[in-house]
Formats: sequence, structure tokens, C-alpha cells
Amino acid sequence: MIEIHIPGFKKLQIKNLVFDYNGTLGIDGKIIPKIVENINFLSAEVHVYILTADTYKDAREQTKSLRATLRIIAENNQDYTKMQFVKQLGSGETICIGNGRNDSLMLQEAALGIAVIEQEGCAVAAINSADLVVVGIENAIELLMKPMRLMSTLRS
Repeated sequence: MIEIHIPGFKKLQIKNLVFDYNGTLGIDGKIIPKIVENINFLSAEVHVYILTADTYKDAREQTKSLRATLRIIAENNQDYTKMQFVKQLGSGETICIGNGRNDSLMLQEAALGIAVIEQEGCAVAAINSADLVVVGIENAIELLMKPMRLMSTLRS
């Protein structure tokens, strides 16, 4: 579990971490190699999930080195499906990280939503639904490895 109290924001007791895949963990359908070690490190603290419609049809192969549960979702109603998944896990115990318009509902639903700007960009809807926006997935993951950084950004 990741725990941090952010004055003026909330006390986070996080058990789940949900990632979007394309545009967040992967670029052009390929996993960003630098993140594998840190995601596997976080998996010792929280349950890690990856949600994708598998646009490039190789997400299973690309994510096999991650200690994470891959969920391939239907191509229609992705935003609603992702939000429902977060609700089932427990919204108050879940951090979500994504970049797409189809991530906006899960980012809003989560205890903490982080929008990521990578090479594929970030939808305005995701930015508007997130609690925090970062440049690069590596920075988002490092926030979770060093959660006091969240306090610096989110406290009031």
C-alpha cells in the first residue's frame, strides 16, 4: 500500500494502480523500456493493472515483462468500461494514469488521477479530469515511488 496525507487535498491509502497502455505505457504500441523496472518495483506495494483495447494487437507480448494484470477491453465504450473497472477495484484506493479521452472518466473516478503527456500527446478531456498532469510516464511513476513529491504539488 502507498500511503500519504496531502494537507488540503486528501489522505491517500492506495492499493491499486491502473494504467492505460497506448500513449501512456507504450508509444506506437511498444512498451517504453525504461519503465519496466519501476513498475515491477511498485507491484510489491500495490496491485498493478493495465487496461487497453489492444489497438496494435500485441499488448500481451509487450507487457509480459511487467508484474501487472493486463485487461483487454472492448473497442466500444472504453471510457465507461475503464471507469467501471476502477469502481469495482475501489475508487478510493486506486490511482489511475492515462493520456486519452477514453481515460478521462477513470481519471476523474480515481482517488488520484494523473494525466501523462508523452509523444502521442494528451487529450484535453484527460487533462481536465486529472488531479495532476506530468510530462512523461517516468515522472508519473517516480511520483509514486517518492510520494512526498505529490504533497509538494497537491497540497493547499
